[in-house]
Amino acid sequence: MAGSGLFAIRDVGSLIHETSEEGSELKKAVGVTQLTAMGVGAIIGTGIFVVIGKGSGIAGPAVILSFVLAAVACTFSALSYAELASSIPVSGSAYTYTYATLGEIVAWIIGWDLILEYGVSVAGIAIGWGGNLNAFLDAAFGVSLPDAIAKSPEDGGIFNLPAVFVVLAITFLLVRGVTESVRVNLVMVVIKLVVLVFFIVVAFANFGTGNFHPFAPAGVDGITAAAAIIFFAYIGFDAVSTGSEEARNPARDLPWAIIGSLAICTVFYVLTTVGALGIATPDQMKDSDAPLAAALDQGAGMSWAAGILALGAVVAITSVVLVIFYGQTRIFFAMCRDGLLPRRMATVHPRYGTPAKLTFVLGGLIAILAALVPLGTIVELVNIGTLFAFVLVNIGVIVLRRTRPEMPRPYRVPWSPVLPLIGVAFAVYLMSDLPWDTWLRFVVWLAVGLIIYGLYGYRHSRLRNREGAES
Repeated sequence: MAGSGLFAIRDVGSLIHETSEEGSELKKAVGVTQLTAMGVGAIIGTGIFVVIGKGSGIAGPAVILSFVLAAVACTFSALSYAELASSIPVSGSAYTYTYATLGEIVAWIIGWDLILEYGVSVAGIAIGWGGNLNAFLDAAFGVSLPDAIAKSPEDGGIFNLPAVFVVLAITFLLVRGVTESVRVNLVMVVIKLVVLVFFIVVAFANFGTGNFHPFAPAGVDGITAAAAIIFFAYIGFDAVSTGSEEARNPARDLPWAIIGSLAICTVFYVLTTVGALGIATPDQMKDSDAPLAAALDQGAGMSWAAGILALGAVVAITSVVLVIFYGQTRIFFAMCRDGLLPRRMATVHPRYGTPAKLTFVLGGLIAILAALVPLGTIVELVNIGTLFAFVLVNIGVIVLRRTRPEMPRPYRVPWSPVLPLIGVAFAVYLMSDLPWDTWLRFVVWLAVGLIIYGLYGYRHSRLRNREGAES
């Protein structure tokens, strides 16, 4: 341990040692292919199948540049995640990295932030899943679920039943085991990439340039504002780092999976966005819960293709729910194992090798959120939480280079601290474009978290109790 009080720092060696403790040892069953598929599974989903419509409504055809800007902003942070994930192969992602670099109180803040980011993200993705399910039912069978059971109260319904269904189904799969979960995810990733290739081919076969004028009706401000929302589309590569503890060879595989999945998804995003604008106007997509299906149906008049795409989107978004929810359970697990949240929740199921108890609890809470909260509010909350995490991860790389220069680093961010500082600058810039009410909700969430830390986490911290026993 280094430091004291609120800023006590966890030793990297003790963090790694605790991963093999009886009763809290996760199964090492994930290789580089599965990790990369987790990244692709988490990234390609609601962002391209849903948020592209909202982004094009803000920036017009220049939404293409918004996707590129968001990807560049993510790249610098992805490099920092790759270094820390390969050096500290422990569940918890940014929470654990911060505990090892900036101290307990900062780790709590980022952990509490990540609970918001991942939990609200799962709820938002589940809502998008329900919208695409309705689009598929309408395109394939000419029917759709009633608004009363397919939309939140604010959107004119009573509760969102499809969103609840997919969250609970994924909850049971995650409890069943990580091996089963990554296998199912790999199948779904293959399906989603095939569907996107299908869309790109069909779109470019019917391509026209008329929808690209004017290219940037809202100027640079529109591009950056859309990028701040579209950033939601790239959330997911950081979820790969939450699987550090279950990776067979984390030092080698995690950097490849984090950076590789981001690169693959960026190429698909740009091609898909160009293709969508080649067959549909931003106005035709901006108000749809399934904008790519709407582009094929209204823009190209190909309802049969829209049905195929909507079905693919349902499968694709299911994999996002799976990976992001997986990430949240591992962050929560790490916080419980450290004593900042109830340690009994960190118990691993003896048969399945998963944190079953906390998975069920989180699944129930997220299902309630998905049933009652509208998508727009959720997307903005997820973005600010993610960007805040990126800031601290980039800073963590710089700090750990100074405090632990001798620590083995299988992957190193080149030109540090320049690239991590650029990552911080991009994240802060995108955060500044988010609405003030999003900032208010975020500050309220952090304030609630600090109260919980003061009443529970500070007194039950495993690190603090160990310090007291040794003194």
